[in-house]
Amino acid sequence: MDQQSMKRCQICDEWKQEGINLFVSFICTSCEKEMLKTDPEDEMYQFYIDRMKSKCLQDQVN
Repeated sequence: MDQQSMKRCQICDEWKQEGINLFVSFICTSCEKEMLKTDPEDEMYQFYIDRMKSKCLQDQVN
């Protein structure tokens, strides 16, 4: 794998090659699939929201 094409996933915090860029965040394909099938009533839904917010807040501070 090409080191330059690896990005850190905002959700699972692992280095992955495939995924989506969402504004300033990268979300790997596995997390994207999990997020899409998670019901808003599921407790994992809030986890995903919090992880995405943390990146936005971190970027505002820097």
